[in-house]
Amino acid sequence: MRVNADFTKRVAVHFDQNEWVASPSAGVERKMLDRIGEEVARATTIVRFAPGSAFAAHTHDGGEEYLVLDGVFQDETGDFPIGSYVRNPPTSSHTPSAKEGATILVKLHQFDPEDRTQLRRSIIGKGNTQLFKDTHEEVRVLSLASGETLDLDATQGLELFVIDGSLRESDEEFATWDWLRLPPGTQSSATAGASGAHFWMKTGHLAQMV
Repeated sequence: MRVNADFTKRVAVHFDQNEWVASPSAGVERKMLDRIGEEVARATTIVRFAPGSAFAAHTHDGGEEYLVLDGVFQDETGDFPIGSYVRNPPTSSHTPSAKEGATILVKLHQFDPEDRTQLRRSIIGKGNTQLFKDTHEEVRVLSLASGETLDLDATQGLELFVIDGSLRESDEEFATWDWLRLPPGTQSSATAGASGAHFWMKTGHLAQMV
């Protein structure tokens, strides 16, 4: 399966225009943002867990990174409420579930193979904060006030996911849970809407994909 797999192109996916697709696990649905592969895939996905749903125990050979958007996500190490940002490095394993339901943004098989950093942070109350940085990538959460503009340096690629509020890039409006991917070599800017914008952004990680 290949979804938005040409990393030389700008890609925008709007939450309300993207359909939920059932996963192999009962009660778990996905909105695919990009994907290369079948069930074991390099993928960026919004995943919705119905109350009581779960995935079987599995190992993340290529690492897993997720942001909890709604509800409480769980595994054997604890509960991860809305606003939790988690990195499970290559070779890590767990049994994810959501007793009361949850929605997450998750990226799979995209880590540096040598990365062994386990990270758990909350973005609640965080305006402009670096969540993670190594030689492979940088991950931040940012906030813009109404009408404020941010230059987007996608020299080595950039992904942006709107957590709350709205912003405009290239004359396109992005609202809550919308996603934008800019290819390496791109320079752009984003301007916050009337209620401001709170968003997750990753840079430096796509040069090897083109």
